[in-house]
Amino acid sequence: MYIIRLQGGDETVRRRQDEALKQALVGHKYIRTETPEELQDLTGRLEGSACLFVIALGAGGYNEAYRKLVAVLYENKTLLAGVRGGILVDGPDELFTKKTARELLFIANRAGCIFPGTPLVEGTGSLYNFTVRARIRKVSKKEAYILAVCDLVEKLSGPLPQQPETTRLLVVHASRHSTSNTLLLWEMVKKNLTAATCVEEISLLDGELIDCRGCAYEMCLHYGEQSACFYGGHMVESVYPALKRCNALLLACPNYNDAVGANMAAFFNRLTALFRSEYDNFAAKRLYALVVSGYSGGDIVAEQIASTMCLNKNFMLPPYFALVETAHEPKSILACEKIEEKARLMASHIEGKYK
Repeated sequence: MYIIRLQGGDETVRRRQDEALKQALVGHKYIRTETPEELQDLTGRLEGSACLFVIALGAGGYNEAYRKLVAVLYENKTLLAGVRGGILVDGPDELFTKKTARELLFIANRAGCIFPGTPLVEGTGSLYNFTVRARIRKVSKKEAYILAVCDLVEKLSGPLPQQPETTRLLVVHASRHSTSNTLLLWEMVKKNLTAATCVEEISLLDGELIDCRGCAYEMCLHYGEQSACFYGGHMVESVYPALKRCNALLLACPNYNDAVGANMAAFFNRLTALFRSEYDNFAAKRLYALVVSGYSGGDIVAEQIASTMCLNKNFMLPPYFALVETAHEPKSILACEKIEEKARLMASHIEGKYK
């Protein structure tokens, strides 16, 4: 295991991280690196290993070494090929920790990193975000934080689910075929899939989709244990069963105001009921995304998808999970540079072929 312990950041935060790592790494062999340059020197030697990225933020969420790391990963798209990744990020206050984690999740994945479900331990300045976990485990917030770091190290030390021989791919979208560049991109990807992939497509426009309105925890748990939801409808009748059948999920998401559309956001929110009973099963499902923006901001949408489904809902993030393009006019996706080659490559990634 490699501990990518970046320099810089708030000293109090660093001491807290070091205390947690000291306990979490007992009995584990690891190599520690402290700069992006040291990580870059490991090119070609990381495949098959685990990397825990440890980032301490300073005031305003700044860490110079982290910004350099982003540049290194952006430029070297195979640096983390075959690496299992985890993230530990702390800040001196309540801001910027999740923002940093989402960005690193996306940029490291673009460099070939595989992330298991829930690969993040995030420590805000007060550790208020560990209040519930502390109550459940009957420990202090700091102890709950340290236990979470220990759990993450153990997760990274174990194997990931293997690529299945047959990919049962569920494609979920909320677009119109007649005008959607995103669905046209999906058709380009689809034609490159082989018989090893069975495809099922679901449109969120095919039935009534009510957004989650926040049932009491006990009620949500009750319905979730029955693979149901209080609000019923298309999600329960069609989407939940399809999600349980698939071992890979592809979300086709145009950019709406630098976020996924309303129906896709409702899909995310309504997964909570099923998530309660399918947590372990979700961990074996791989997540993919097609994101098309009319002008810019595709990275923001891809980060939202990865954060929601991997950091929160426990889906695995395979290497190069997202194909992100920019196309405004109908069918203009066809004019994007090397789009046919990118679609072919995306199909190969869905089938677990990376070389």
